[in-house]
Amino acid sequence: MQPAVVAHRGASEHRAEHTLAAYALALEQGADGLECDIRLTRDGHLVCVHDRRIDRTSSGRGVVSTMTLERLAGHDFGRWHHAPPASADELVHQPSGLPSAPVAHRGLLTLETLLGLLVDAPPEVRLFVETKHPVRYGGLVEAKLLALLARYGLARPPSREESRVAVMSFSSAAVRRVREHAPMLPTVLLVDRLPRARRDGSLPPWADYAGPGVHLLHTDPGYAGRVAERGHGTYCWTVDDPEDVRLCQRLEVHYLATNVPAATRAVLDGRGR
Repeated sequence: MQPAVVAHRGASEHRAEHTLAAYALALEQGADGLECDIRLTRDGHLVCVHDRRIDRTSSGRGVVSTMTLERLAGHDFGRWHHAPPASADELVHQPSGLPSAPVAHRGLLTLETLLGLLVDAPPEVRLFVETKHPVRYGGLVEAKLLALLARYGLARPPSREESRVAVMSFSSAAVRRVREHAPMLPTVLLVDRLPRARRDGSLPPWADYAGPGVHLLHTDPGYAGRVAERGHGTYCWTVDDPEDVRLCQRLEVHYLATNVPAATRAVLDGRGR
């Protein structure tokens, strides 16, 4: 089985993470899926930002949940990812590097904008949405997410296999809330360590996929097989190194999240190093 390639925060090695430019490039590179993290703004909008604060990924500072959409949108979320000058001579004249994408494509990305990109993408492309926890607004994040998906006709697919969207979280309670209110949406329970009770490959009844970090498959390569024996699939993050890609391929992981979708695809197809 060939793993599906999921662009982690877009093609984030080459474009600033969680920007429209990163996701557009991922689709150009043939990604099978897109992955994003969502947080809720002070005035109730879902935005694609990984960190609790915007300091690392934008020109601003502050906590996402304390800022309005308008205030967040005033910052550049791609300036830090400018392409460096190609030579030392160019560095003298352009010390800060050149933008890797136009201004309009490197600003704050709302989930609504990303859903617009998804519905225009090939129908086999799936969006994996991670809700971040713990957060100030708790379960309101999932409630807002499901309401937005409903507006786009994505909250009640005919079956989990046909769903354009999957929801995931490190919070078991968050995954359970999604299953309760949108039973046909596929869910992923993310884990960065394996609790003793789950080492046999079992999952809680509200989770469809196990979501281990690739480091867990290094220490316990049999885990993906045990998950499969229990009737579940595996979503593995974050897989950039070619040897890790090959490991996931050997273990028949269903989805692998990567920052370099084109290079990962090349490895899977036997064209990479």
